[in-house]
Amino acid sequence: MLRQYELVERVKAYDPDADEAALNRAYVYTVQKHGSQKRASGDPYFSHPVEVAGLMTDLKLDQQTIITALLHDTVEDTLVTIEDIEENFGSEVARLVDGVTKLSKIEAMPENERAAENLRKFLLAMSEDIRVLLVKLGDRLHNMRTLHFIKSPEKRQRIARETMDIYAPLAERVGMYEYMREMQLLAFEQLEPEGYRTITGRLEQIRAQDGGQVDAIALEIKQALSAAGLQVEVSGREKHPYSIWRKMAERHVSFEQVTDIMAFRVITHDVDDCYRALGVLHRTWQFIPGRFKDYISTPKTNGYRSLHTALIYQNSMRVEVQVRTREMHRTNEFGLAAHWAYKQGNRPDGQVGWLRDLIEIVDASNDPEELLEHTRLAIYQDRIFAFTPKGALFQLPKGATAVDFAFAVHTDLGAQTVGAKINGRHMPLRTPLNNGDVVEIIKGKSAEPQLSWLGFVVTGKARASIRRAVRMKERAEIAALGQQLFDEIVAQMPAKIGKKAIREALARLELEDEEDLMIAIGSAKLPDREVMEALMPGSTAQLPEVEHRPRQERAVSIRGLTPGVAFTLAECCHPVPGDRIVGLRRPNETVEVHTIDCLELANGVDADWVDLQWGKRSQGAVGGIRVTLYDRTGTLAEMASIFAKGHANVVALSQTQTESPFVTYEVTADFTDLAHLTRTVSALRASDAVAQADRI
Repeated sequence: MLRQYELVERVKAYDPDADEAALNRAYVYTVQKHGSQKRASGDPYFSHPVEVAGLMTDLKLDQQTIITALLHDTVEDTLVTIEDIEENFGSEVARLVDGVTKLSKIEAMPENERAAENLRKFLLAMSEDIRVLLVKLGDRLHNMRTLHFIKSPEKRQRIARETMDIYAPLAERVGMYEYMREMQLLAFEQLEPEGYRTITGRLEQIRAQDGGQVDAIALEIKQALSAAGLQVEVSGREKHPYSIWRKMAERHVSFEQVTDIMAFRVITHDVDDCYRALGVLHRTWQFIPGRFKDYISTPKTNGYRSLHTALIYQNSMRVEVQVRTREMHRTNEFGLAAHWAYKQGNRPDGQVGWLRDLIEIVDASNDPEELLEHTRLAIYQDRIFAFTPKGALFQLPKGATAVDFAFAVHTDLGAQTVGAKINGRHMPLRTPLNNGDVVEIIKGKSAEPQLSWLGFVVTGKARASIRRAVRMKERAEIAALGQQLFDEIVAQMPAKIGKKAIREALARLELEDEEDLMIAIGSAKLPDREVMEALMPGSTAQLPEVEHRPRQERAVSIRGLTPGVAFTLAECCHPVPGDRIVGLRRPNETVEVHTIDCLELANGVDADWVDLQWGKRSQGAVGGIRVTLYDRTGTLAEMASIFAKGHANVVALSQTQTESPFVTYEVTADFTDLAHLTRTVSALRASDAVAQADRI
């Protein structure tokens, strides 16, 4: 553990103007407040924040960040408050500590909710100040280094999985590859112990048997470049064990079949020398087509810059080579932290634009599992580059589609997408993009995101935006259904209902506003009697219990027709008693009855219109509902049971579309009236098996 004077000396070595007294006070403060607390290793607890502060000095961060690292656990694990921190160390440190600290109430949440809420607060905090992320990554790295001291295998696995899913990708996104690799290695050891032992054991065997082969190849590369007049440094190493494991899993190959175990790094004087070195390497050894990447001309979103190539060495051995300048190397290993300079105000905001996408995802996510899913999608490393017609560059994950591209450009553009041109050709929206594609998005003013897009989009931002739009549309439709049902309920009341009665009903039902009431009614969460009782206590006492019986036959009469004139109910809109209706009369044909808002009428028809109404004793007609189910076992049975429980006899069922992970059916069934159909739609929408339900 770093001693107090050693920590201060480290900071003063790169920042002579640092406040030595403040650093000393913070060191003493954390030692005193953590007192006799112990870690799982048996070490004093304060050794952890001191070591995290040491990691921050390795990155040469400012004194506020060092003090934050020293204090980051005091609020969570001692009686210290944020107000205490602000009083003793100022508002800036207090804000940073608050950003890193996990609130105690989070610990009482279920596992997935705790992880999601923790991540939500963390993302919001680091969007305001990236130093929160840097301290948190240092905190997680040191915890991973001491993870083996925790006795519970389940707890070790949970921490390792969280590290692999969230913190290692975050380290990668800000370019801190040293942190990323060590986190992955330590998590890999816990999550796949057998795989870890096998690969590290094989690497040790190769190291023992190669007789200095890595050094020999590095020397030969350096000699070839020196002969061309280039002064370079060359180093070689075996590839990262977790990288090998992932490659084995992705390619479904054994360790022996992974040919590029060795990787070499060439450090040059300037950018021109990088490209000269690449030319020498490709002239000297055969390079492998498709493996060359130029991250100097087109850097990764985290600022990573380097040339990557793969060569065939002697005996068909494949080796990877990275070529970069010393400045690039420093930035590539430690990312944003490598050139953080708060005193000069040089905030590297250009490299953290992806944080804005993460914050959009936080706002759009509906529940903890959604947040974790979308965020994991968003923070993994981008793989392809695509351009707008004007040349703007966007980086997307491999497999991204035109819809992902549209949402990456702007959320509103994604929402209005109706088509796309890829390299000048009209292509389906689900077409995966390739490196260098030029994508032109065609939009429509009245367009809106489609639920089926979730079957092919891959970015967290697109998925979150689509789900939010679908939820908002469904919420509006449920509220409209609820209003219809509410009007029917009010019509049954013994007295007129005013605004005061509605306000009192909201209070009794513990609802915020009228929209919440309509949604609760429309989604079948509130039965009629409960709504009536809330509006007028005691009003249901004299009402008979409603007994639902399956209806055996339909009885439909229409007012507005000459007695004896035959009519049929149109199959395009399936009118049911309660709908506003109109008749179409053609010579020598029966009158065709449509709903007033039928799309067929909007298209224009060659027929006389007849104003019609339902007869007083009309009861029962066929109605149509389009239902989109999640394509998994049991959802069709769940849909059928909803119709059965609602006493809606299914007349016909047809599957109209299958687009993973959804399958769509059109169902025609007997309904008593419009209210009966509306309640069935509400019940369907309330089911976890149903993604979407609409009247046809």
